[in-house]
Amino acid sequence: MLSHMDILTTIIEKRKKDIEKLGLDFGIKLPETRSRKIHPFLKTKGLILEVKRASPSKGDISPDLDSYETACSYTKAGARAISCLTEKNYFKGNLEDLMKVCKAVDDTDTSGNAPAVLRKDFLLYPEEIEISYRAGADAVLLIARILSEESLLKMAEEVVRLGMSALFEIRSEEDLEKLKYLAERIPVENFVCGVNSRDLATFKIDLLRPCLMFQKIQNILGSNAKIIFESGVTNYDCATSVSAMGFTGLLLGEAAARNPELRKGLVDAFMQAVPSRNSDFWKNIYCSDNGKKRPLIKVCGLTRVEDMLLADKLGADFLGFIFADAFPRSISRESRLEKLLPKLNKVNAKKVAVIVDLDSAEAQKAIQLVKDGCLDLLQFHKIPYETVSKDLLRLPHYFATDNLTDYETLVSKGEMRVLFDSKEITKSDSSAGFQTTYEIKWFAGGITPENVSLVIQNYHPELIDLSGGVEDDIPGIKNKEKIERLLSFPCLTRESRQN
Repeated sequence: MLSHMDILTTIIEKRKKDIEKLGLDFGIKLPETRSRKIHPFLKTKGLILEVKRASPSKGDISPDLDSYETACSYTKAGARAISCLTEKNYFKGNLEDLMKVCKAVDDTDTSGNAPAVLRKDFLLYPEEIEISYRAGADAVLLIARILSEESLLKMAEEVVRLGMSALFEIRSEEDLEKLKYLAERIPVENFVCGVNSRDLATFKIDLLRPCLMFQKIQNILGSNAKIIFESGVTNYDCATSVSAMGFTGLLLGEAAARNPELRKGLVDAFMQAVPSRNSDFWKNIYCSDNGKKRPLIKVCGLTRVEDMLLADKLGADFLGFIFADAFPRSISRESRLEKLLPKLNKVNAKKVAVIVDLDSAEAQKAIQLVKDGCLDLLQFHKIPYETVSKDLLRLPHYFATDNLTDYETLVSKGEMRVLFDSKEITKSDSSAGFQTTYEIKWFAGGITPENVSLVIQNYHPELIDLSGGVEDDIPGIKNKEKIERLLSFPCLTRESRQN
């Protein structure tokens, strides 16, 4: 498997050398003309299941996979489209697989509504579009990141000329500009946008990335734009979470290829999900974009009205209130909640109810306040995912943990953000980061005015959570000077976070 940062470059360079040696057909005998009709790509909502033997990040996934039999299985499972990897060096696919997949679809489907076939590869040249067409593909993948505007336009023009569809993969602001460039020059009715949760340079996964791009794509293509969530989904819970966000499609690779028994269930989970208050929250949240905007700030463990109002005035994005009497910062002690409730509507920040025991009276009070809209969302602090009911998961929420294994499990279940609470983040020797499949974006754990610059430098956080680090000796009593000092730190002011 390849190491970080050189993955995409290495794949493309090897591909170019193969093309120089073998030609654009990679030495595979192709028909002179196309023999099958074109099927619309993702005309309606559904899953795209992927014929995939390996990947650079995981190595072998299903090395003995039979592309024909797998495509037959995907068609029977209800796939709305089938993606076929044809990159040979790291994904172990080829154009013969593509032709077998097309034959399997034609042999298996009797409904007249066969799934479309997508050629997924790192296409670089306009001539590869016609090669894909002749091999039977209904759609091709165009990766904005690896193509110039001029190359994209020439390839997209070929797609339009041949009556095919394109899955246009974007992930960054630069990619959006390329999408806008195309939309101003050619018809894009048959174009579907895909946003990859996996960074193709590092292969780290950020489940919220496609959601953050959703509205931006619609701003270019209109509210009816078809948008696909790509990568990172491995189970029913995550498929449900993604579907609730409003995506037209979900592309599944590893989970579908490796686990035949999950295929039908994954399709059903995606198709049956409905929006919730939680999905609405994550679709609309303001988050930083790859470090261009500054970290969000959460001030937690608030117990006094004056501290709450000060934090809000200085630009905190989240205010945290602990509902657990065993903790000295608990808001449910000493009539603190009664004093704060009348003032909650005076703050602009999102108000977070932190709970540690689902069965406690304090937690039930917090849950009701979120249901009633007095507080905005729940923080399930070190609470196991499996103990939280589906109804509670439909409320705006996130989890917090200090354990990397739990962190990975929570994100794999479709939790868009998990707060990683560890004092290790404030140590200068931890700058290499934590080894995880998923990017860690939200950090807590002893952050103070003295060490906040270290945390920002080492982790480029999207959110930092402040609690004891802005107090003196009494938990829950914030130090005005420390809050002002930290929230006036050059890159943490409200003004800097809006630039």
